[in-house]
Amino acid sequence: MLWTALLLLGLAVLLLCARRTRRRNEPPLDKGMIPWLGHALEFGKDAAKFLTRMKQKHGDIFTVRAAGHYITVLLDSNCYDAVLSDVVSLDQSSYAQVLMKRIFSLELPNHNPESEKKRAEMHFQGSALTQLRSSMQNNLQHLLTPSEMGPKVSEWKKDGLFNFCYSLLFKTGYLTVSGAEKNNSAELEEIYEEFRRFDKLLPKLARTTENKEEKQIASSAREKLWKRLTPSHLDRKPERQSWLRNYVQHLQDEGVDAETQRRAMLLQLWVTQGNAGPTAFWLLGYLLTNPEALRTVREEIQGGKHLRPEEKQRKTPVFDSVLNETLRLTAAALITREVKQDKKICLSNGQEYLLRRGDRLCVFPFISPQMDPQIHQQPEMFQFDRFLNADGTEKKDFFKEGLRVKNPSVPWGTKDNLCPGRQFAISAIKELVFTILTRFDLELCDKNAKLPLVDPSRYGFGILQPDGDLEIRYRIRS
Repeated sequence: MLWTALLLLGLAVLLLCARRTRRRNEPPLDKGMIPWLGHALEFGKDAAKFLTRMKQKHGDIFTVRAAGHYITVLLDSNCYDAVLSDVVSLDQSSYAQVLMKRIFSLELPNHNPESEKKRAEMHFQGSALTQLRSSMQNNLQHLLTPSEMGPKVSEWKKDGLFNFCYSLLFKTGYLTVSGAEKNNSAELEEIYEEFRRFDKLLPKLARTTENKEEKQIASSAREKLWKRLTPSHLDRKPERQSWLRNYVQHLQDEGVDAETQRRAMLLQLWVTQGNAGPTAFWLLGYLLTNPEALRTVREEIQGGKHLRPEEKQRKTPVFDSVLNETLRLTAAALITREVKQDKKICLSNGQEYLLRRGDRLCVFPFISPQMDPQIHQQPEMFQFDRFLNADGTEKKDFFKEGLRVKNPSVPWGTKDNLCPGRQFAISAIKELVFTILTRFDLELCDKNAKLPLVDPSRYGFGILQPDGDLEIRYRIRS
C-alpha cells in the first residue's frame, strides 16, 4: 500500500509539472519530451551546444524545463547589466547555497554575496593589491628556483602544458592567499594533487551525477584538504594578514564552528585558484600553436625590458588582446538567479517579457556576446589581434545589427557583479606567462600539435578545461 501511495504521489507531481503552460508575455516555453526531467540530460552534457540550439529555435530568451525546474535563459547581452542589477526580484544566494552544499558539503546560513564581495574588494583591490602582487611574484620566483624545480633545471623536461600551468599558478596562488611561508615542497604538491582530484569531479558534484566511486574520491579529497586548510596553517603576522586568514576571522566573528571554517576555506581556495591556471594553459596553448601571435607577444615583452616592473604589466596592448581573446573563447560561466517575484524585463529591441516567480534566470555570456558571429567574425577562431585597433590601441567598439555592443566579452561578470579578484588574477597570469617566455625555452613536443578540445561538462563553471593536454618540453635558459 505504501509503495502504491508513493507511486501515485509521484505520478501526480509529474502531471502537475507537465501541466505548465506559457502565460501571456512570458518567454517561449520548451518543456522537452520527458516529463519532469525535460532537457536536463542534454543541458548537463553540453550546455553550450544545447543552449545554442535553443537560441536558434526560440531567439534571445526562452524557458526550458530541467529536472523539475523551469529556467529562463537570457542571451541578449546588451540588457544583462540592467536585468541583473535588480537584487530584489533576483536572488543570487539561494542557488549558491545549493551548490555549496552539493560541491563543498558546506552550509553557511548567514552567507551574503554582497558583503563577501565588499570584503574581497578590500583585500584584492587598491593598496592591498600592490602587496598581493609583490607576494605573488616572490612566491612564483621561489617555485622556479633549482631547489623547487630540481637541480638539472637547464636540461629539457617534458610535461603536459595544462599540468605545468595549473600546478605553478595554483601553488603560487595558494602561498599568496594563505600567507603561508615557503611550504614544504612535498606538502604543497600533495595539496595541489588533492585539489585537482576534487576539481575534476566538480561538475558532477554540482549536478549530483557522480557515481559511487567518484563520490568516494571527492569525499576523500575534501577530507584531506580540510585537514590541510586549518587556521593553524595560516600566517598570523598582523602585517601579513592573508585573504584566508581574514576570511577565517570573519567566520569566527560570526560564531561559525571550526569544522565549517575548514570547509569554507576549501570553497575560497577554489574560488581564488580554480580559473587562473586553466586560463594560462589556453593562453600559452594558443601562442604555441600560432607562431605569429607568439612572435608578436615576445617582441612586445622584449621591447618593454627597459620599463619599471609596475609599468611592464600596464603597457602590453598585444598581450592584453591575446588575453581578452583567450577569455572570450574559454570563459563560460552560467550566471544564475532565483526569481523571487514576478518581474518584467525589457530586451534591447524593446520587447518586454515576464519572468515567473519560482523560476530560475540564467545568463550565458559564452554564447552571447562571446561566440555571436554577428559580433565577432569567425568566433570559433583564435585571432590574437581581435581586440586591437589598426594603430595598436585597445579595440573597444564592437557592433551588432548597427548597435554598439556594451560588452563584447563578459569573462569577469556583469557591471554590478564583477569579480573582485580579477586584477589579481590577471597579474598572476601575466607574471607567469612573461616569466615563462623570458626565462624558459618552451616548445611543443609535436610541432604540428593542435590544442585539445574542451571538456563539455565544464560549461557553466568558469574557465573551460581541456579534454586532454598539450605535450611540451621546457628548460630554464642558461
